[in-house]
Parts: sequence; C-alpha cells; structure tokens
Amino acid sequence: MDMLTAYFNSIQKEDLTVILKKIGVLILISLLAFIANKILVRAVRRADEKYYQLDSTVVPVLITLTKSTVFLIALIFILEALGVNATSLVALVGAAGIAVGLALKDTLSHIAAGIMILLLRPFKAGQFIECSSVAGTVKEIGLFSTTLETPDGLYVMAPNSSLWGAPIKNIHRNGKRRMDLVIGISYGDSIDTGFEVLRSIIQNEARFLADPAPQVMVLSMGDSSVNLQLRAWAAIDNYWPVYWETNKILKEKIEEAGLTIPFPQVDVHKRD
Repeated sequence: MDMLTAYFNSIQKEDLTVILKKIGVLILISLLAFIANKILVRAVRRADEKYYQLDSTVVPVLITLTKSTVFLIALIFILEALGVNATSLVALVGAAGIAVGLALKDTLSHIAAGIMILLLRPFKAGQFIECSSVAGTVKEIGLFSTTLETPDGLYVMAPNSSLWGAPIKNIHRNGKRRMDLVIGISYGDSIDTGFEVLRSIIQNEARFLADPAPQVMVLSMGDSSVNLQLRAWAAIDNYWPVYWETNKILKEKIEEAGLTIPFPQVDVHKRD
C-alpha cells in the first residue's frame, strides 16, 4: 500500500513539474512577444520619422499589421509548447482562408487596393483628387475604403478598388497649376492692344509663377470674336483666388483699353 501511494505521488509530482514548465514557457513566449512588439512598433515609427515620412494614415496600418504578425508567430510557438501540432493547424487555417477568400473576393480586392494605395501613395490625406465619378478632398485612407469630402461639403466613401482601378487626377501633387483665361475681342480691334492688356495684367499679378513663364496668344478665330488667351501658372493654394480675380480684372482692363467684347451674332437673310 505504501508503494502504491508513493507511485501516485511521483506521478503527481512529474505532472506538476511538466505543467509548471509549460506555464513558464508560455509566460516566456508572451513576454518575448510583448517585447518584440514594442521594439518593432518603435522601429516602424522611427523609420517613418527618419527616412520615409509616410502619410499619417499609413503608419497606423503598418503598426496594426506588425502587431498582428507578432501575435500570430507567438500563437504558433504557444501551440507548439502545449503539444498541439501547429503544422496541421496552419494547414487548416490556410484551407479555411482560401474558402473565406473566395467568398469575400470583392472585399479582399478592396484590401489589396488599399495596401497598394498606402504603399505607392498616389494621393495623401488633405489632397484633392478626381477619379472616375468621385472628386473631393481626401480625409482618410483605410484598408477597405477612402473617405473624401466634396467641395460642397458632402461625405463620400469610395471603395479602394474603384480608385485603384481607374486613372487618378491629383490636383495637389505637383504643387502648381496652369490657368487658361480666354476673352474675345471684336474683329475690328487691335490684337496688339489686346496683348498689351494681357501683359500688363501679368506684370501686376505677383502670384503668377515666373517659371513656367506666363504666355499670351491668339487662341482661335470665333464666329463673332478673336479669342485671346492668357496662360499662367500659380501655386495650388493661390489658384482659385487668382483665377476669379484675374477674370474680373481682365474684363475691366479690356474695356478701359477701348476694346470691345462682342456678343454672339447671327445674320438672318430674308428671301422674297
């Protein structure tokens, strides 16, 4: 009887030792995962600040992906420590992932497009873009969709795949934009006088960029007018104020110079 009791006591001691070892391994893996997570997140932030200067919406996504990767690796080690065959589990998860991917292929296409947008950065938060039927200021770029605000203050949420799959016009990307101002004068007016008016407007507008240099030209011969054009570049922030003000000044200066802005005319001939 004493021998049997001693045998069971030895088994309990061995089991307890194994359990304590496993608990110690789990704590160690969790601690290492926590430390690795902190180090990698800090490295991502420092790399962005020092080298890349990514868009403000990209860094949180990269941090989330980093944390998820560390968590998955730690989970695999924990399962191995507990005696679970992690290889079979990974294969099962992979098969399930394929099934889910086929069921959610449209959603995954949005995620893939979001990752490409975040990596290649065709636009950033705060920039005005035009793409397909969407136009507005980018407010937020996510993995699934991009949020914009239209010029009249409306909220637009565009799926990333619709943006990535079409040409994107980024108004802010180059920092400058050309304006084309057209005004018609009468066929009886002097074109040289019209050019002098346009050049005087250019000289008096300091917000026009010197490079590329402004240009004046005869754009076309219209049905009832000779159409003159002023081409000038301005910084993006100045574009619309300069455009509106110059249009007003252009009309006033043309009239002050004695030139005529003709109305459209139609000649009607009556036959008896």
